[in-house]
Amino acid sequence: MGELILLRHGQTEWSKAGRHTGRTDIPLTADGEAAAKSLAPALAGRPIRAVFSSPAQRAVRTAELAGLTPTPDPDLQEWDYGGYEGMTTAQIREQRPGWYLWRDGVIPGGPGHPGETVQQVGARADAALARVRPLLAEGDVVLVAHAHFLRILTARWLVLEPAAGRLFRLDTGTLSTLGTEHGQPVMLTWNTPPVPPAQRPGP
Repeated sequence: MGELILLRHGQTEWSKAGRHTGRTDIPLTADGEAAAKSLAPALAGRPIRAVFSSPAQRAVRTAELAGLTPTPDPDLQEWDYGGYEGMTTAQIREQRPGWYLWRDGVIPGGPGHPGETVQQVGARADAALARVRPLLAEGDVVLVAHAHFLRILTARWLVLEPAAGRLFRLDTGTLSTLGTEHGQPVMLTWNTPPVPPAQRPGP
């Protein structure tokens, strides 16, 4: 059985500032593009059966810079933050002291940002995993997406409730792998940053 490889997209200006970025389509920064390119060596030579990405340009571009050709999958979109789109946690807590996304959720926003519950994001993760599992019999599958979504998908892979994704911090431009041990789902690696060019072994 292959491994499920998770790539979080590279840095954007909003991720750098800690702003919640759901459906807003933000490009990568120069640092984000460099990190995405640095993921390529970790993927080279792997038996990759399929690559899927969120339709957001930050995810598609990350996949391309890492040397992959992704198929966009709407189920891999980030959590829809509704009325909190573009806001930092500190800004939200000015309105709702003590607010915590995983416990308190989001409020509805304007057009295109209705908001989602963690259970709704979990249902999308379940749908994506149902399509991916049969492909793993033929090799590795890569998913290129977003922090909160991938954290929830990981929780569901591990047969945990969607809100258990709160336990898995995930930084931009990182690679994680999920697999099995004795037939049971496990986490193999997590939140691994790309290797800087100067630290890569020579030919």
